[in-house]
Amino acid sequence: MTAEGGETEDGTGADALETGRWLFAQPCEFMLGVTTLRALPDTGLPEVAFAGRSNVGKSSLVNALTGRKTLARTSNTPGRTKELNFFALGPAAGAALILVDLPGYGYARETKARVAQWTTLIIDYLRGRPELRRVFVLVDSRHGLKDSDRDVMSMLDEVAVSYQIVLTKIDKLKKNELEGRIEEIRAELKKHPASHPVIHATSSEKGTGIAELRAELASLADEAVLGYKPQSG
Repeated sequence: MTAEGGETEDGTGADALETGRWLFAQPCEFMLGVTTLRALPDTGLPEVAFAGRSNVGKSSLVNALTGRKTLARTSNTPGRTKELNFFALGPAAGAALILVDLPGYGYARETKARVAQWTTLIIDYLRGRPELRRVFVLVDSRHGLKDSDRDVMSMLDEVAVSYQIVLTKIDKLKKNELEGRIEEIRAELKKHPASHPVIHATSSEKGTGIAELRAELASLADEAVLGYKPQSG
């Protein structure tokens, strides 16, 4: 919803919204899936990563952001994504932002060895990737923060990697329930030094909050490559 002055209720300006809309209207191409650190691509571009529990709706959110129903694979079986999947987003002349879909965590229907392998890969990537601008930690709004979310947040605090909470499936909550959930998480984030204070509340099904999240992501893109200036007024 847009408030007086061309801003949404959360303070996102009209220019930022337009830049986000424009960026996500550009091509978004799958680059590769990575299972070892040696296979990580060397793009020199800013990256943002999406992390979350295996049933949080991460693939649905990536698809909603890009407007492509099958960009990120969705499944009725949590834990299907077992690779770090890289996507290049930006104009045809060159990508401006790399999206990284991380394997879901907190799902135990695999051998301990496989879970340990994936966990080690994710942690090593998060610890040592200089291109990584921010991790978006997705949290199911119906359930709030779980211990596995807190473990990831604490690890990101430890290695000083900026992260931001994105609530999913907010269409399943009443307005007062959502407001309570946001305040609950906001209070907890004060204990986490690497956390970004703004919480994005989204619904992939209804499209709620998608424009604002696109604007946030666009603010992290390579401005020189982006080459886009919205026409104010």
